[in-house]
Amino acid sequence: MLARLSFYPTLLYNVFMEKCSSRRWYDRIDDNVILGALPFPTFNNKLLEEENVKAVISMNEDYELLFANDRKKWQELGVEFLQLATVDIFQTPCQKKLKEGTQFIFKYIPNGTQFDNGGLQPTVYVHCKAGRTRSATLVGCYLMMRYRMTPEEAVNHMKSKRPHILLHTKQWEALHIFYEDLPQITKQ
Repeated sequence: MLARLSFYPTLLYNVFMEKCSSRRWYDRIDDNVILGALPFPTFNNKLLEEENVKAVISMNEDYELLFANDRKKWQELGVEFLQLATVDIFQTPCQKKLKEGTQFIFKYIPNGTQFDNGGLQPTVYVHCKAGRTRSATLVGCYLMMRYRMTPEEAVNHMKSKRPHILLHTKQWEALHIFYEDLPQITKQ
C-alpha cells in the first residue's frame, strides 16, 4: 500500500530532478540496452527513431503504467513488450524474473548482422519508475551474463553511465545469487 501511495509524489520528484539536475530520464548502458525511468508516450519518437528501441521491459506494476505505454500501445508501435511486475520500494525482482528478463534482452543481441538504422543496433529499454533500483537490478544481471562481470563490476559500470542508480541490500543479494547461478564458463 505504501508503494501505491508514494507512486505519484515520487514520480513527480523524478520529473523535477530530471528538469532541475544533471539526471537524465534514461541512459545508454551499452550498444543494446538503455536503462531509464518510466517512458512517457512523449518519448516514443525519440526512443523508436533515435535510439532504435525494438523492445521494452517494464519492472512496473499495472497501476504504475497509467502514464506510460502498456503492452497494447507498444505493440501498435511495433515494439515487443515484457512486463516483470515488481513492487516498488520493498521488493526486488525474483530470480525467475531476472532470468526471464535477461533471456528477453539476449533476443536482441545481434550476431554480426547489418543494421538499417544508421548502424544503430537494436535496443532494449529497461525501466521502472525512476530507472534506479528494480530495472537496475535486471540490467546488472544482464551485464554479468553478457560481459562476465562480477556484481560489483556491473554496478560500477552502470554507475559510470547512470550515477543515480540506488541498490539496497536486497538488490545486492539478488545480484549475488544471480551471479552464483551463472555457468562457470560465463565467469571466466
